Amino acid sequence: MTAKILSLGDVVRVLEDLYPLEYAEEWDEPGLIVGDVNWPVQKIYCAVDPTELTVEDAIRQGAQLMIVHHPLYFKATHTVAGSTFRGHLVTRLIENHCGLWVGHTNVDSAPRGQGVACVEALGLRDCGPLVPRKGDQQHSVSHNAPGNEGNEHHEQNSVHAVHTNDHNSGAAGLGRVGELDSPVSLADFARRVSEALPATASPIQVSGDVDRQISRVAVLPGSGDSEIAAAAASGAQVYVTSDLRHHPVLDARQETDLAFINTPHAAIEKLVFPLMMQDVPTALEKRYGASVDMELTDINTDPWNMRV
Repeated sequence: MTAKILSLGDVVRVLEDLYPLEYAEEWDEPGLIVGDVNWPVQKIYCAVDPTELTVEDAIRQGAQLMIVHHPLYFKATHTVAGSTFRGHLVTRLIENHCGLWVGHTNVDSAPRGQGVACVEALGLRDCGPLVPRKGDQQHSVSHNAPGNEGNEHHEQNSVHAVHTNDHNSGAAGLGRVGELDSPVSLADFARRVSEALPATASPIQVSGDVDRQISRVAVLPGSGDSEIAAAAASGAQVYVTSDLRHHPVLDARQETDLAFINTPHAAIEKLVFPLMMQDVPTALEKRYGASVDMELTDINTDPWNMRV
């Protein structure tokens, strides 16, 4: 009996069952960006970013689909001409019948997306989303954190200041709250974070009393300083995220008891792919009785390549 060969459309249907497009933020446009749904797919290549290096490597590896986290186009465009660098990538993908599917903020909010992947990689017990999806918030409760009463950012984002209890494992939403089996120092936990992430030239930065004992952690892979108030309200002692800016962290350190671990953006978001590489083939096999090979790139797309 001939094994079924999946189409790009088959794979996209499963991807968008696992990571529904309606989970995306309003400004985001994830989903199928390049490709004919009738193209066959036997191999999928995964990367955080669609760059010239990763696209050419996917083609060289014989992939018929690239799954990336970050969009090729963050803004609307009027051209995909090969004379532009993004248009050139689109041209190369089409020439080689390789589709491109973006799983961005929909993967961030999926029940087995970025947050759960990070919690699992750090060895935490999942307590649910840091910022539940609208409509799910009535199932969540706040943890009171000292110093938040006068936090302007917290007031502006009060819709987000409703947080998880320990019964919301498996719920959808941005970020995650997790707990350690036993407390460790902030310094030791920062080392745990470093060991879990792919190596980059960018440093992991820590803000807080390094001897403080940590038992509850808020994580938000990717840019996270817009949810500092949510992390503080969750009852976490430390917030693990990326792209933290000087003033929001300085203010939060004075207004709350929250410590911070600032990670390289692409490195922490790469953690989702091992989980995806478990879930996608399983779902394809269950739905179609067929599966695909999946490969995770070893190309580092962090733009910083030297630290002095």
